[in-house]
Amino acid sequence: MSVSPLLLRLAEHPPDAVAVIDADGARTSYGALARRSTAAVSGLQSQDVGSGQAVVFLVEPGALYVETLLAIWRAGGIAVPLSPLHTAPELEHVVRDAQPMVLIASEKLTPRLAGMVSPLSGKEPLRAERLVEGPPPAAPLTSPDASADALMLYTSGTTGRPKGVRLSHAALAATVTSLEEAWRWRRDDRLLHVLPLHHTHGLVVALLGALWAGAETRFMPFEADRVWEALSSASVFMAVPTIYTKLMQAFDGAPAEARATWAAAARGLRLATSGSASLPAALLESFRSATGQTILERYGMTEIGMALSNPYDGPRVPGAVGRELPGVTVDIVDDGGRAVPAGEPGELRVRTPQMFSAYHGDAAATAAGFDADGRFRTGDTGTRDADGVVRLLGRTSIDIIKSGGYKLSALEIEAVLLEHPAVAEVAVVGVPDATWGERVTAWVVARGPTPPTLAELQAFARERLAPYKLPRALEVVASLPRNAMGKLQKQRLRSP
Repeated sequence: MSVSPLLLRLAEHPPDAVAVIDADGARTSYGALARRSTAAVSGLQSQDVGSGQAVVFLVEPGALYVETLLAIWRAGGIAVPLSPLHTAPELEHVVRDAQPMVLIASEKLTPRLAGMVSPLSGKEPLRAERLVEGPPPAAPLTSPDASADALMLYTSGTTGRPKGVRLSHAALAATVTSLEEAWRWRRDDRLLHVLPLHHTHGLVVALLGALWAGAETRFMPFEADRVWEALSSASVFMAVPTIYTKLMQAFDGAPAEARATWAAAARGLRLATSGSASLPAALLESFRSATGQTILERYGMTEIGMALSNPYDGPRVPGAVGRELPGVTVDIVDDGGRAVPAGEPGELRVRTPQMFSAYHGDAAATAAGFDADGRFRTGDTGTRDADGVVRLLGRTSIDIIKSGGYKLSALEIEAVLLEHPAVAEVAVVGVPDATWGERVTAWVVARGPTPPTLAELQAFARERLAPYKLPRALEVVASLPRNAMGKLQKQRLRSP
């Protein structure tokens, strides 16, 4: 059996090299990450955390987050990150579904988990700060096997409830190895990190990519002006289209002197990437015009890691997601699973060593995710040109909305809005938007003579949904379009 490539790779980095810079400027070396994450294993072992057991944690981005993640892996557990952005019902869904052996939270975020005991152990959350300051384990640690599950990320599904996607140590290593080759990750890189850490983009592609390379990661909350200034000390920047839109809005509104300083800062980047949603060609061109940087767009998803990328060296095609990454095969097929001719639309189906292990607790959904040839059904529609470059046309299912870098379930949002007393019927659809990629729009049939306002719906839903899931536009209609069988026809709502 082979042991976790991730933990083996971390042990190879110079212990005095800076691994993480927190938002407050505090620096943590690779040696300190190793010591503190190893010390935390004692506390996890005292709570009977062992091989293959889920550990849910809620910690702010920074060194403590990384130490907690590594500690769970060193103890043999499966790390399940929560998001500080999520509401109590969303947090509770993950905790109940994951059935963790224990919960971990930072001092600041512990109140968010108040009373949310682990279903298996019945124990209140452990404090992350205390764990990493504990004594080292009494016995030498055994590294988890590469085939063991390392991570469980929750992503929206067509059922409207987030599903846990289980990823092995080997699958994660395959992702960062592929990206290291394709994007030329190196030890002297400096990543400016502004993405959430409960998604593949921020956690696997960005953070684990940097840790795999032995690079430096600087965490920073997104504020456009501060990010522009911080680019001067970065070599790699990863973002979603919404972030680039907000950067350009700040740039266009800034004085000439600030624009010149910011543009010079961005010109020093070795690599700027975009993912999690389609990058508008006009946005790529405006960023390139301002900074000289051509954003590298790529394509992936939680279940398959990263599959396609524009080239590091070579032309980056606006509006396209490039060709297969090393080790990945992408077929574009019709409904029968047969390859379509170049230029014809079809569903993207993928084979890759980055593949997820299973949907947690849902064998039927796992099996349904693959076709008879063992290819994963992505649910995304695209075309491939004669040169092999792939363009995405959108989701096969209209019930998945890509907004601001997140993949949202329209059904989950609808379920919440339907509880509003003034809502009789509702359909939520993503409408193309220059800033958000897709704007979450609700079509509502009112219950009674007074329809709800957008502000009222947002206020009502805010206690149940994360901010990025709230509707941003409202259309009040007399009825929703349905076919003869009574099935809602959402595509008609998106039509001009």
